[in-house]
Amino acid sequence: MQQNYSMNSGHQISEIQGNGWPCAEALTNPFVGPASVQWSPGSSGGSVSVGSPVGAEASHGQPAQLLQKAETKLYRRRWVMLFLFFSISCWNAFIWLQYSIISNIFMRFYDIDYVAIDWLSMIYFAPYIPFILPVLWLLDNRGIRDVMLVGSAFNCIGAWVKTGSASPNMFAVTFFGQFVCSSASVFTLGMSSYLASVWFGEREVSSACSIGVLGFELGIAIGFLVPPILVPNVDDMDELAHHISIMFYITAGVATLLFILVVFVFQERPKLPPTQAQAIARTIPPEQYSYSASILRLLRNRAFVLLIITYGLNVGCFYAVSTLLNRMIIEHYPGEEVNAGRIGLTIVIAGMVGSLICGLWLDKTKTYKQTTLVVYFMSLVGMIVYAATLSLGHLWVVFITAGALGFFMTGYLPLGFEFAVELTYPESEGTSSGLLNCSAQVFGIIFTICQGKIIDHFSTLAGNIFLCVFLLIGTIITAFIKSDLRRQNANQSVKATGPSDCPAGSLDTPIIRQAKL
Repeated sequence: MQQNYSMNSGHQISEIQGNGWPCAEALTNPFVGPASVQWSPGSSGGSVSVGSPVGAEASHGQPAQLLQKAETKLYRRRWVMLFLFFSISCWNAFIWLQYSIISNIFMRFYDIDYVAIDWLSMIYFAPYIPFILPVLWLLDNRGIRDVMLVGSAFNCIGAWVKTGSASPNMFAVTFFGQFVCSSASVFTLGMSSYLASVWFGEREVSSACSIGVLGFELGIAIGFLVPPILVPNVDDMDELAHHISIMFYITAGVATLLFILVVFVFQERPKLPPTQAQAIARTIPPEQYSYSASILRLLRNRAFVLLIITYGLNVGCFYAVSTLLNRMIIEHYPGEEVNAGRIGLTIVIAGMVGSLICGLWLDKTKTYKQTTLVVYFMSLVGMIVYAATLSLGHLWVVFITAGALGFFMTGYLPLGFEFAVELTYPESEGTSSGLLNCSAQVFGIIFTICQGKIIDHFSTLAGNIFLCVFLLIGTIITAFIKSDLRRQNANQSVKATGPSDCPAGSLDTPIIRQAKL
């Protein structure tokens, strides 16, 4: 006679018929959906298997065997993996912005208008939308090493294509090269949370994710700072072509070096998992994991869907500000291309500090919802102050207000990734962050086009007010996101229900209930 045990997502085991499982009553279920766990006799007296998502069952009236805690270990080479990811993400972000921060120079060199030069930046957003789901499938089926290999290869190929575009009649070539590099971003952007979870311990995973995001932010900083230095605004077209060529060759050389390092150094994952949560994820047989079902579960997770929207609004605003910064600064401070780059650098450096502080804060406090809401609100305040002071005529004021904006708006990036992992555990970290970035790309394109049009027809103030409205909407929605920290619950449940707490013959249910079906 079978005895049925009902498990509901996010709630305690509420109904136990027949003989109950020891320790089960005190456990909460952080799993995203119900799983079926069936006990059946085996060669050693019994076994536990994972079945269809209809509930949990124990067969023949016998208790299930205890699943022991897994052995975990932190490897020093985790920092090498993080540094490689950091560097690839950094260089890809630099390639993204090397046109827009000196847009007036490239407009004159290629004889194009603002729309064309903006698309050299927005092309980075477009491939992400159709290609992210295939890349996430590749991540789940082949692993992060193959993903990083393909991404660094695209970066390298696109950079070398652009070395042949340092001529006024080669805009099509430079656009194609930029498109190839933008395809690389699909393979690298948003993978920091996955890498951090696979390689780093419970008390450092948020900091590791923040460091990974810092690579992207540092690349943006280099993209703001270096192009105005390498490509000065000179009148002679041959000299200008020479400067552009130097920048492209430097870009290609570094991209090639990073590709070689990934080929020979980057590893898939450590031999032993770094956390109990990762140990649980490794116990799931590949044949019992459905990629499409995982996507559907994520899209049925109300808190995560709200986070997708709010993350897209915030990061989309950041993309628009980054793309159009040169236009906004030059309109009020003509001839200040170099200072426009320095203001962009200030935004990103302040954001890097914010990202690092937020990561350390999350590792210490685990206050994901509260921290996300505060940082989001301060991003809105920073945007309002920046918009109000941009036209005052004092560059030093713009530096200060832009820095404050960057500290919170750019600092929000790793918060979104880590909050998403908590809300969606045990789904793949790459899948959740990929969907967040897809939303950011969509809003980035929309906001960049709309703000550009508003600036052209009205003013930079009107364009910035446009962004403030959507940041306000995002702040309000963030307040309604439920704080359901499933990864933390998984780690704490395993610690709380180890062999010392549950007698022999009991089922360590938190491990089973993390099964990713």
